[in-house]
Amino acid sequence: MGEALRNAIKDGIGFALLLLFVFLFLFIEQLDFQDKLVISNDWLNVNTIFLSILLEALPFILIGVIVSSLIQTFVSEDLIQKLTPKNSIVAIVPVAILAAIFPVCECAIIPIVRRLIKKGMPLHLGTIFLVGAPILNPIVFASTYYAFQSNVMMAYGRMGLAFILSIVIGLVVFIIFKKSNQLKWTTGELLGTIRGDTKNGVNRFKATFYHASDEFFEVGKYLIIGAFIASMFQTFLDRNILLNLGSNETTAPLVMMGFAYVLSLCSEADAFVAASFGNTFSHGSILAFLVYGPIVDFKNTIMLFAFFKPKFVIGFLSIVTLVVYVAVLIYQNMFL
Repeated sequence: MGEALRNAIKDGIGFALLLLFVFLFLFIEQLDFQDKLVISNDWLNVNTIFLSILLEALPFILIGVIVSSLIQTFVSEDLIQKLTPKNSIVAIVPVAILAAIFPVCECAIIPIVRRLIKKGMPLHLGTIFLVGAPILNPIVFASTYYAFQSNVMMAYGRMGLAFILSIVIGLVVFIIFKKSNQLKWTTGELLGTIRGDTKNGVNRFKATFYHASDEFFEVGKYLIIGAFIASMFQTFLDRNILLNLGSNETTAPLVMMGFAYVLSLCSEADAFVAASFGNTFSHGSILAFLVYGPIVDFKNTIMLFAFFKPKFVIGFLSIVTLVVYVAVLIYQNMFL
């Protein structure tokens, strides 16, 4: 009874917020808040950036939860086990290649990877998808190639470095975490009472919609929190400090990695932002921006903490940061 009451309250609040949104959308101009409410330009900028991040990410989140729900409904644990090579090390390279067929951003891939791991995929192979899928796909390559038409090697360098890093990071995760369970599970998942689980042919599509809607709202709330905090950073962080630090070739990659983390751009669009720094930062530091941001940023860190154990998230962030930084330094010395 208590659970039913809580669900009813949640549904009521959600419906009330929906009605409020519709009311404001239709009648905001008639309310005439202009003379009564003064909003600073900084907060207007926060609002603009916040909405831009949401509008940019939501379509890819929707793709991610639909794919995740299809996996939940139509892909069995036995199939995942059959498709995954028995040797954990041998499986790394094929999975890195397979990651290239998922044309989704860093937000959308998280629910997909979580579902694959719940279905039986080893943790380190799921990590390869987290690293590779947001970068190793045709959409990202095309946007990077177009953004850097004067230096198309940036697009090829991004793809090549991302492929190598996905393998290296997957191997490091395997060494540190082995095959331990690092997911957070809800009570319903542990008891096997998730809504809509069915083997009936017709009801499978109904179950897919149930899972997609549940997961969309579960992922969406963390996206909203992360997008808001990221918009705050973008507005109130003094970028001149970053530009001063970026003049050093050793610190510049770290600065651009931090910048990518804070900006929380979608991997399909970040190349155009990176290209705008071409006259300020070195090619190596811009490459660090292009590789690091799609793997981890502020908004998907919030989502990672929501779905994985803190030990794994902290370890994953540390591994990615160290490996990307060292790889970029090596790249600078060898090719630039």
